[in-house]
Amino acid sequence: MELLEKLKWRYATKAMNGKKVSQDKIDNIIEAANLAPTSSGLQPFEIMVITNDEIKEQIKKVGWNQSVITECSHLFVFAAWDTYTAERINYMFDLTNEIRGFKNEGWENYRQQLLISYPQKSAEENFQHASKQAYIAFTAALTAAAFQKVDATPMEGFDADKVDEILNLREKGLRSAVLLPIGYRDASEDWLVNLEKVRKPISKLVTEYK
Repeated sequence: MELLEKLKWRYATKAMNGKKVSQDKIDNIIEAANLAPTSSGLQPFEIMVITNDEIKEQIKKVGWNQSVITECSHLFVFAAWDTYTAERINYMFDLTNEIRGFKNEGWENYRQQLLISYPQKSAEENFQHASKQAYIAFTAALTAAAFQKVDATPMEGFDADKVDEILNLREKGLRSAVLLPIGYRDASEDWLVNLEKVRKPISKLVTEYK
């Protein structure tokens, strides 16, 4: 299966060569993230795509000085909603009605359930839930990059509060969840490039109930 071969090819790239990824490939990665499933279809996150060298340098300083942050072509920051609000929930339900061209009673009843449920929870609980949805889209982006033979490095090693400050995310009602530098590997500088990928045997991963 071609997809599996591409996933075997990918790894958490530790050094990138600065070569630019073409816009069509970046667009494909973004579209894959946009097509990812999320709870109730709310898509409670946004993606910051950074090519500005000064901003990448600022983020590197609060990202454990990991070189791929500045060596990458594009730095993706997946930022989750800081909480769920009636306005945010209604926007996605209204958008669905607009695109589909009709209203569904069951769908509208479900809207009311969410409007009663989510806004009553704490902002931190809502952010944690939204972050999980951002990670689903993040995984889709990672897979789309690999499918196009573009390298990517999943990164949680950063000061989220500082990244939020650099990108003014809190003012937008967002909080950074995970980083994804996108680019091309520098095989001569990457200690991980030729090491064999290690994963659990399937027998340790899967339990079947027949």
